Amino acid sequence: MALVLVLAASIAGGGAVRWGTVRFDRPGPTTGEVTVVVPRGTGVEDISRLLVERGLIAGEADRLLFKLGAKLTGLATRLRAGEYLFPAGVSLRGIADLMARGAAVVRRLTLAEGLTSAEAAELLSRTEGLEGALSATPEEGSLLPETYHYSWGDDRADIVRRMQRGMDEALDRLWEKRASDAPASKRDALILASLVEKESGVAAERPRIAAVFRNRLKLGMRLQSDPTVLYGRERPDGAVERTITQSDLARATPYNTYVIDGLPPGPICNPGRAAIEAALNPAPSNDLYFVADGSGGHAFAATLAGHNKNVAQWRKIEKKRREANGTAAD
Repeated sequence: MALVLVLAASIAGGGAVRWGTVRFDRPGPTTGEVTVVVPRGTGVEDISRLLVERGLIAGEADRLLFKLGAKLTGLATRLRAGEYLFPAGVSLRGIADLMARGAAVVRRLTLAEGLTSAEAAELLSRTEGLEGALSATPEEGSLLPETYHYSWGDDRADIVRRMQRGMDEALDRLWEKRASDAPASKRDALILASLVEKESGVAAERPRIAAVFRNRLKLGMRLQSDPTVLYGRERPDGAVERTITQSDLARATPYNTYVIDGLPPGPICNPGRAAIEAALNPAPSNDLYFVADGSGGHAFAATLAGHNKNVAQWRKIEKKRREANGTAAD
């Protein structure tokens, strides 16, 4: 009689295991993709409850089965925090396996060329999924503009360090390929690149704009770059005004290149690789002037007379635009 009871219990136990395995592997209740953010320090108990809330687990029985199955498969201690995108119908095993592999959602943050470090800090503060506050605004010109991948819960300060490391590495590589008449130091190259970045509306013009600044520096001419004037009157909140007046051009600030000789004391933005390369390898050109041409680019000139003609043409374009706007407004 005892032997019969033991056999019956074994058969029943085997059936329960088979039932549990089938249920652990069967498709779940979701009909579409579901995103779940699992905070750091969340244990399997709270994870299972979170999955119920998000509809990935149908009820209490499956919640307990998820916990038991994760433990029996050795996955429970390997479940990682992060943001996960679970496919439609994902099984309990599929959930646990995805989290154990740490297959979290990869997010993207793009730092555009020409942003100031204050603007970059503001961008980071508004980026969803990042944690931690920056203790200070990063040094101007120290961040490399490009697209960065990150995961939910990553630290903002870590992203800044990646941006700074990227800038250091990019500047080092480009410095090795500099022209013989390139700026005397990496610091000067970075400053010049920031001016080129802010002056360039058309990417192809960067080397030529860099040549204008190079030629002016060689001749001892002031750079007379409007973006440096705007940067010099930066407001305490880190914003930069977009309009410029004659009084601004005459105001003495460390960054007003209409007043100071040579380069300003520091970068005025975070330049991209192309602007740095242009600063280190300016185009072969005798140009000393450039002015907007109405198409988003610039008209260049090697003489003041030629520049004055270009300026006159630009003023005609501005006048026509004002008249058109006035007509549209009537």
